[in-house]
Amino acid sequence: MTSEHKRTLCRIASAVVLTVAALFLRIEGMPRLAAFCVPYLIAGYDVLWGALRNIIRGQVFDERFLMTVATVGAFAVGEYPEAAGVMIFYQIGELFQSIAVGRSRRSIAELMDIRPDHAVVLRGDEEITVSPDEVSAGETIIVRPGERVPLDGEIISGATAVDSSALTGESLPVEKNTGDMIYSGSVNLTGLIRVRTTGEYGESTVAGILELVSDASDRKSRTESFITRFARWYTPCVVAGAVLLALIPPLAFSQPWGDWIRRALIFLMVSCPCALVVSVPLTFFGGIGCASRRGILVKGAEYIETLAKTDTVVFDKTGTLTKGVFKVNAVHPNEISADSLLDIAAAAESHSNHPVGASIVAAHGGHIDNSRIGFIREISGKGIEAEIDGEVYTVGNGTLMDDSGAEWHQCHLTGTVIHVARGSRYLGHIVISDAVKPDSAQAVAELRKLGITRTVMLTGDGEKAAQAAAAETGVDEYRSQLLPAGKVSAVEELISEGRKTAFVGDGINDAPVLARADVGIAMGALGSDAAIESADVVLMDDSPSKLPAAIRIARRTMSIVKQNIVFSLVVKAAILLLAALGKTDMWVAVFGDVGVMIITVLNSARAMLKTR
Repeated sequence: MTSEHKRTLCRIASAVVLTVAALFLRIEGMPRLAAFCVPYLIAGYDVLWGALRNIIRGQVFDERFLMTVATVGAFAVGEYPEAAGVMIFYQIGELFQSIAVGRSRRSIAELMDIRPDHAVVLRGDEEITVSPDEVSAGETIIVRPGERVPLDGEIISGATAVDSSALTGESLPVEKNTGDMIYSGSVNLTGLIRVRTTGEYGESTVAGILELVSDASDRKSRTESFITRFARWYTPCVVAGAVLLALIPPLAFSQPWGDWIRRALIFLMVSCPCALVVSVPLTFFGGIGCASRRGILVKGAEYIETLAKTDTVVFDKTGTLTKGVFKVNAVHPNEISADSLLDIAAAAESHSNHPVGASIVAAHGGHIDNSRIGFIREISGKGIEAEIDGEVYTVGNGTLMDDSGAEWHQCHLTGTVIHVARGSRYLGHIVISDAVKPDSAQAVAELRKLGITRTVMLTGDGEKAAQAAAAETGVDEYRSQLLPAGKVSAVEELISEGRKTAFVGDGINDAPVLARADVGIAMGALGSDAAIESADVVLMDDSPSKLPAAIRIARRTMSIVKQNIVFSLVVKAAILLLAALGKTDMWVAVFGDVGVMIITVLNSARAMLKTR
């Protein structure tokens, strides 16, 4: 509990003691009105001042205005204990709200603690401690055991175990050796390492995450926006309704003024929309905080709402359902030797950063003489055209072979098949395999249990490789040999069928599809600026099992939002009706306002709890 909370609690306790004293003790010479005014002002001076200040600013209709009018009116009709009690209970409700919001903010603040305080940079032979903002790309930093890694970089000496739980939600340490990438925000556990930075702090993983989380709470969902608009119109309407309730019966039907003014004051008190205005944003904020602790970054409340409604999940294959670590499985030459076929393919792929190309270069293993290469031209979604030793070769999929006029044929092995041709002369193909991630099938099964009615896998691979991956992961359907535009068309087709579609990809090559889906989810995005930029939801590690967890958190958050809305409206409607009929008193009105707010705020706090 903060010092501010303690001060508020002391005010409430003082007001309660003085109210009880005013009820049971009579002080000689002190009017009853004055006896109750003292605890009323102790509990509610800030409410009265806030209402007056907002009236001066032209912002009349808010909860402080309603509380002020209702309690001052209660004093006017002689209900002194009720007036003091209402203000005390209102402050109790505000205290509960403040504590709940504080807990929710602390859950986000825990993630903010991943920001490194300093960096030890090696300049010449001297170790200098500076702010991470002062380190340039390409400099060498030293990270000792127990220290947080300040910037992204490559380990150039040393080995260690790294705790990346603040980034990925994964509690197990990860072994890192010379040549491995290491990311800012993770903690060096065991060994001293030297790291060559790959960018400045503003471009680092931790900076991108902190900016994303900071912005997330400012992006409202459709439900939040509706509640805000609802409160803006609702409050003036109920004030007008209370005025009519106080005036029409006495003026038109000669009813007693005191009774109807009392009913109008109860009506005003109950109608305060603070339970909705407070609990709905608080629930979304708690859901975002809960997800962030699991290594699931949601860019705003609107995406929590969309994710909860998702009924169709579309996966990219490579790097999402599969490991994306390719290995040459077979070389099948036609007219030339296997070594020559692999040599041509490796030369063509030597400047490619695609995992398939990297696997071919790795399988070649030898030195590639760049002087042999005249030009290399990448053909999107098809492969590469390259001039090698004065001859033009095409290296890629069957569509590229068709374009070059080569008479190619399918391979009997399962995997990604890379064909090679010189002009229109077919030279053979290379088979590359990519293993399915261990938890992909489990993730798809869990999605089915969650009621996801359709799972689809999209890939640029051939029919056999796609069919094998689909069978192993258990997706409902797959579509193979797709160009990037074909993936976008496939998602658009599902959306046109009225399905709420989530697309899960690696966030680097899938930016157009991530942007087109109802909700784009980037997986394995640790260190990837492209993923953080293009996706609506970011899963910070490579585990597909994080996706069902994200959907569970989103659905639980929306369930709590709906519970709060229904409970608030039903209780308030019932008490408003009773108030208009004169069947209730000010204490029931206190429950209708403050009691409902406390219950909804406590219910909202459940959104911060971890799911399985």
